[in-house]
Amino acid sequence: MRNKYPLPWIDGLFDQLQGACVFSKIDLRSGYHQLRVRSEDVPKTAFRTKYGHYEFLVMSFGLTNAPTAFMELMNKTLRDKQLYDKLKKCEFWLDKVSFLGHVVTKDGISVDPRKVDVVSNWRRPNTMTKIRSFLGLAGYYRWFIEGFFKIALLLTRLSQKGVKFEWSNGCERSFQELKNKLVTTPILTIPSGSRGFVVYSDASHQGLGCVLMQHGKVVAYASR
Repeated sequence: MRNKYPLPWIDGLFDQLQGACVFSKIDLRSGYHQLRVRSEDVPKTAFRTKYGHYEFLVMSFGLTNAPTAFMELMNKTLRDKQLYDKLKKCEFWLDKVSFLGHVVTKDGISVDPRKVDVVSNWRRPNTMTKIRSFLGLAGYYRWFIEGFFKIALLLTRLSQKGVKFEWSNGCERSFQELKNKLVTTPILTIPSGSRGFVVYSDASHQGLGCVLMQHGKVVAYASR
């Protein structure tokens, strides 16, 4: 049965960084293997090879509920339990840190340059699967892009089930504009406190768009 423990929203994680100016990264040593399997559940992990019968005593990688179980552990007990980290993968006292495909500094959040390189070298999609892959990456950074929904509309329609694949000039413009927007994304400010927020919105027959700002700096874009 799939564990329903919710993984945190990325924007919620970034909201927790407000006011931070020094960062550290900790990598847990064989993270999943630090969780023991309950003795009554050990037989459920059994597998057999030509070398014999084996069972996992600790949580293995690849299990359906491994990510959520591990996230729950980190959120609830990391500070109180003795979880061991891998020192060579840890970094301390940084003025900027790479985190979930983003770079975070005291000035705000930007797209990781490595992802920018991936986007800039992305070839024109020639199948629905490749369009969906590109839209998946672009959509992950949609809060950096003003009017994302409107720009991606033609590609989104082309990726839908039952639609014949025909790459039009409009699709090419949409693809190139999204690439350009992703390569030139702004630095988004990390919200501070609960005052000074302003929302600007716009609407048309094609979609809705808005931008959240604080003290004259962009916090995030949204569109649909």
